[in-house]
Formats: sequence, structure tokens, C-alpha cells
Amino acid sequence: MPLYDYKCRDHGLFQELGTMAEPGKPAECPTCKALSARVIALPPQVLGMDPARRQAEARNEKARHEPIVSTADQRARDAEHRQRCGCKKPSDGKHMLFYTADGKKMFPSMRPWMISH
Repeated sequence: MPLYDYKCRDHGLFQELGTMAEPGKPAECPTCKALSARVIALPPQVLGMDPARRQAEARNEKARHEPIVSTADQRARDAEHRQRCGCKKPSDGKHMLFYTADGKKMFPSMRPWMISH
């Protein structure tokens, strides 16, 4: 059973165990027995957090369980962005592969530990 937060008008916040089937059901205050509504209490570090950081963390949480869907429009915007700012220049198609005089392959900068196939 989950632990819910409730707020009594006279005595403030208190916690009670409740059923998941009825999360909005009010609970009796342990002191005065008055019915009290359920409230959502946020931790203080969330309330005082910089809004930009809070948005970034919310975006990261969303990205954990929702897949990124690629659309043609999104790919076109990404390609336009790369052309404008140059943050990721496209490959020119040339590989760093050389052949020696005796026909062996050589990768001078890509994989120095790999001699040949």
C-alpha cells in the first residue's frame, strides 16, 4: 500500500497508508478526526531548483522510457542545422586505408593494432 500525504486545516501535513484503487479518497486527521484532502508534497530541492535545470531533468526522464521517433521533417531540420553551423561535417567518403607495395592493407590512423584481414 502506498503512503499518501494529506493536509488537515488545523494540524497541517500528515501521512497515511491508502489503497491504490482510491488514491483521491480523503483521510481522517489523526489528531482531530476531520476528513482531510490528499495533497502532493514536493521535496524542497525541487521547489528551489533552477527552472532550466528542472526542465532539463524532466526532458531526461521523458527520454528514458519514450523512444525517439525519426521523421522526414526532423531529418531535414537536422541536415539544415549541420549545414548552417558545421557542428558535424559530412564524411567525404575517403577511408584511411592504404595498400603497401606487396598488397597488404594498412590503416595508419584508424586502427593501429589491426594489421590485416
